[in-house]
This record gives sequence, C-alpha cells and structure tokens, in this order.
Amino acid sequence: MKEIKAFIRPGMLDAVLRALHEHPDLPGVTVSDVRGFGRVAGRESAGSTGYGTIQMTKIECIVDEERALEVMKLIQEHANTGRPGDGKIAVHAIESLVRIRTGESGEDAV
Repeated sequence: MKEIKAFIRPGMLDAVLRALHEHPDLPGVTVSDVRGFGRVAGRESAGSTGYGTIQMTKIECIVDEERALEVMKLIQEHANTGRPGDGKIAVHAIESLVRIRTGESGEDAV
C-alpha cells in the first residue's frame, strides 16, 4: 500500500479532482488547504512574522501498490502549469492500515 501526498496550486484542484473522480479504482481522497514556501514561491517577507508563505492545496490518498504510479502521474498531468510553484508529489510506503468502522486491515482496508 502507498500513501500519495500532493501539494498543488489551489486553482488546479478542480481539474485534479475531476481526473481522480474518473479513476475507477481510487477509493477516495482527502483535501486540505495548507500554507508553505518552496525554493522560490512564498519566500518573500510578509506579515508580522517577517516570513512569507503561499496558499497550497494538499491532496492525500491511499492506494494499492499497483496503482500508485498511475495516480501520481494523473495528479501531475492535471496539476501542471509549467511554472515554478506547481507543487510536489510524494509517495510513501504504508506499514499498516485499519478501517476503524469494520476492523478490516491491510489491503482490505483501502
């Protein structure tokens, strides 16, 4: 099992979610509004802290190993503007997973 975390431009969320909704084997996603800075974007000084950040959207999903690369490429394709600040996608191995409601574990919990 793999966890995919993608940090994308908020304006690209609709295109990415539309593509993910059309994927037949994606069990679901979580979307969060986050702030941060990267190599270039968000490094300008701002606010009372003196540190700048930019708004990003984080998409998280858990998929079986066979679909991780496919989902990652789908996100990349629909989040790409070709400009700095498009974001990042990370894929992590999941050691264990339990569905709280049913107690199912492992692949059955995805």
